[in-house]
Amino acid sequence: MIGAIVGDVAGSIYEWDNIKSKQFELFGAGCRCTDDSIMTLAIAEAVLESGGDCSVLAQNAIDCMRKWGALYPNSGYGGIFRYWLRTDKPLPYNSFGNGAAMRVSACGWAATSLDEAKALSRAVTGVTHNHPKGLMGAEAVAVAIYLARQGKTLLEIREHIQANYYPLDFTLEQIRPTYEFDGTCQGTVPQAIEAVCESVDFEDAIRNAISIGGDSDTLAAIAGSIAEAYYGVPRSIYERACSYLDPTMLDVLRRFEQKYSNKIIE
Repeated sequence: MIGAIVGDVAGSIYEWDNIKSKQFELFGAGCRCTDDSIMTLAIAEAVLESGGDCSVLAQNAIDCMRKWGALYPNSGYGGIFRYWLRTDKPLPYNSFGNGAAMRVSACGWAATSLDEAKALSRAVTGVTHNHPKGLMGAEAVAVAIYLARQGKTLLEIREHIQANYYPLDFTLEQIRPTYEFDGTCQGTVPQAIEAVCESVDFEDAIRNAISIGGDSDTLAAIAGSIAEAYYGVPRSIYERACSYLDPTMLDVLRRFEQKYSNKIIE
């Protein structure tokens, strides 16, 4: 799960000022946690409180996201989601925005089977992003994380995504010159997965994602969540990312890692 936070923090200064290059300081001046990290931690807390029970996970996801939204109100939420966080009757709003995919990594880590990864993802996603394309985007990320945890190769992960979710019929080099901001799952998730498939290590996956431009923090959060499960996160990067988290955030991260593990490499 820390992989999503690393990507979010690293990409936060490039969302509205795309860099279109892999040559940049990983944690540049002005980096911060955005809504991607906040909602990733909210879903992690919901998963912890639910203990894998999908019958209560959806309601816990609603409660935790609204709680964290109130704790961190100025984190860059989209307009409709901001309203959802505050309304008396939080109902799903048929969204296929990429927020569904950037927050789902805890489900990929908590799952004990491919079917469970899908079920957990649907439970936490359908409370807001109940459009089929929103559900699919989140599920693709949770599934990729689960497959990476099971030791599948990047080629095997790519083949599974292409067979079940998205065509990955492009390279980053091909799309980098013209790729622009796209807030949808279908315009973000395939690109983030491709960033991992073309990478050589965790940091390279983050740099790949940010280098194509667009919604940089969300692209890198999605790529980072998958890359952590595949490569592991170097301890130096892990510790630097944790320095951006306050005690409330760190508490959830530590509790989640204690129960579901992480993948930190020396």
